Amino acid sequence: MNFTLKIWRQKNTSATGKLVSYQLTNITADMSFLEMLDVLNGELVRRGEEMVMFDHDCREGICGSCSLFVNGRPHGPQTGAAVCQLHMRSFSDGDTIVVEPWRARAFPVLKDLSTDRSAFDRIVQAGGYISVSTGSAPDANEIPVPRHVQETTMDAAACIACGACVAACKNASAMLFVGAQVSRFAMLPQGQPERSLRAQRMVAQMDAEGFGACSFTGACAVECPASVSLENITRLNREYLGARLTSSDTD
Repeated sequence: MNFTLKIWRQKNTSATGKLVSYQLTNITADMSFLEMLDVLNGELVRRGEEMVMFDHDCREGICGSCSLFVNGRPHGPQTGAAVCQLHMRSFSDGDTIVVEPWRARAFPVLKDLSTDRSAFDRIVQAGGYISVSTGSAPDANEIPVPRHVQETTMDAAACIACGACVAACKNASAMLFVGAQVSRFAMLPQGQPERSLRAQRMVAQMDAEGFGACSFTGACAVECPASVSLENITRLNREYLGARLTSSDTD
C-alpha cells in the first residue's frame, strides 16, 4: 500500500508549525499506524532528516500516550480504539492521511505531534486520590460493594487520560476526563471522606488550566477510545453542585 502523509511539523512550542508532505510505499495492511510512522522515521534518518516526534508507550491502548488527530478525528476513523490500535487496513491504497497533534490551549505542542498533557496530571493531583489512612489492606469481602457500583466505578476508571475528549470538544472541555476521575471515587465507601473537597478542587484546577466549558454535543464520548459514558459528566455536576451547597470550604 502507498500513502501520502501530511504531517504537522513544529520545532517547539513557540515556533510556527506547518503540514509537510511525505510519500510512503510498500506499507502492509496489517501494520499499525504507529509502526507506519516508525517506517517513515526510518526513511527520514536514512536521508539525514529530522524524525517526526510523536508520543507512544504501551502501544496496546492502555497508556493513552498515542494522542493524534488522523484525518480530522481524534485517534482516527476506528471507534472505541486508540491510534496505536489503528491498522493501515482501515485506509485505502493511495489515500492521503493528515496527521496532527491535539489542538487545545491546555495541551501546548512540544514538538511536531507531541503535546504537553501534564494539565491532566495536575487535575488528578488536586483531588483524584484517597489520602485518609486506612491501615493495612482489608480482606476482599470486608467492605461489601454492590455489583452495579463496582461496574459503574470500573467503567469510569477505564479512562486512559489520552485527551481525546478535549480534542473532540469544540470548547476543549475536560469535563469527561474530570467526571471519570471523580466518579471512580464518589460511589465507593473509601472515597467518601474527601468526596466534597475532591469535586471542588478538581473542577477548580480544571478551570485554572484553561479548559473550556462543556459544549453539550457529546463528541467527547463518541471519540473516547475507552467508551467512557457521558453519565460521568452528569455525576461530576451533581457532585460539584452538592459540594458547593453543603460546604463553604473550597481549600
